Amino acid sequence: MPRAYAKATSTLLAGLLFTAPALGTATEVVTSIKPLELLVRAIASDDVRSSTLVPAGSSPHTYSMRPSQRRALENADVIFWVGPDVESFLDRLLQGDEFRDRTVAFMTEDTHADEEEEGHDDHAGETHAHDHGDGEDPHVWLDPVLALGMAKEIHETLSGLEDADRATLDQNLARFETSLAETESLIREKLAPTHELSLFAYHSAFTRFAGHYGLSLEDVLTLNPELSPGARHVAEVQSKLRKANHPCLLTEPQFNRQWWTSITEGLDVTFSTWDPLATDIEVTADGYRAFQLSIAEAVLKCLPENTEH
Repeated sequence: MPRAYAKATSTLLAGLLFTAPALGTATEVVTSIKPLELLVRAIASDDVRSSTLVPAGSSPHTYSMRPSQRRALENADVIFWVGPDVESFLDRLLQGDEFRDRTVAFMTEDTHADEEEEGHDDHAGETHAHDHGDGEDPHVWLDPVLALGMAKEIHETLSGLEDADRATLDQNLARFETSLAETESLIREKLAPTHELSLFAYHSAFTRFAGHYGLSLEDVLTLNPELSPGARHVAEVQSKLRKANHPCLLTEPQFNRQWWTSITEGLDVTFSTWDPLATDIEVTADGYRAFQLSIAEAVLKCLPENTEH
C-alpha cells in the first residue's frame, strides 16, 4: 500500500473512531403525554431528543401501549410521566425494577404539600372536585404555577445526567420562567370579560386552569372519563345548565361528541373545544406558552358575541 494512502486511511479511521461515540451521545427523553414534552423542550438543550407515548386523539386514561413504545422506554435515559391517576397503563411498568431509577413522576404524595407551600390555594376558583380517585386532581400540567415546578424538576433531572449542558439548562429555565409570567399576565387580561360566564366541562381536566384564573366552572358532565355518569348526576348538570348565565360547555377532542350533545339537547348551551393534551401545538421551546394561550382562546369563544349554538 502506498505510504500516502496508508497515512490518509489511518487518519480517516482515527477520525471515525474519535467521532463515533458522538453519534450516540444524544440524551433520549420519553414523556407520557405531549404537554410534558412541551415542558421538556422548554428546558432541554439541543442535544436532548424527546418523544411522547400517547398519540394524538387518544386519552391517557384508556391508552394501550404498543410494543415499539416499550422499546422506546427501554432506550430512554429519562422517562417523565404524571402518575397512575392519569396514565394508568404505565403504572406497573414504570414502578418496576427496570424503569424505576429512570422515571420521574410529577404527581406524588408530596404534590399537595408543595401546592400549599407555594400558595397555590390562593388561586382557587369555583371548581368541581376531581374524581379519578381519592387524591388531588392529577391534571397538574394545566396550572402554570405547577408547570413551573415541573419545569424546575425537569431542569434538575437533566442537569444530573452525565455530560449535561448545565449552562444552557439554566438559561432555558430562566427564560421559561419569564415567559410564563408574561403569558399569565396576558391571559388574565384576555379572560377578564369571561368571568361572568357559567362554564361547564366534559370532565375535571379543566379544573386546574379554571382555578388558577378564577373562572367559574359550575360542573362537569362526568366525574370520571372512564365511566358513564349516573342518571342523577346528569339530571343535576342539566338543571344547572338551565339556570346558568350564558352556559358554555368546554368539550375535548379525545371524547365522543355525540354523548354530550344528547345530554344538552333542547338546552340553550354554547360549545367550545379545548384540548388538555395539546394535540395541535408544535413541540418547540415556546410550545407550553402556545398551549396555555390556546386554552384561553377556547374560553374566549364562549363569549356570546363569539359563539355558535
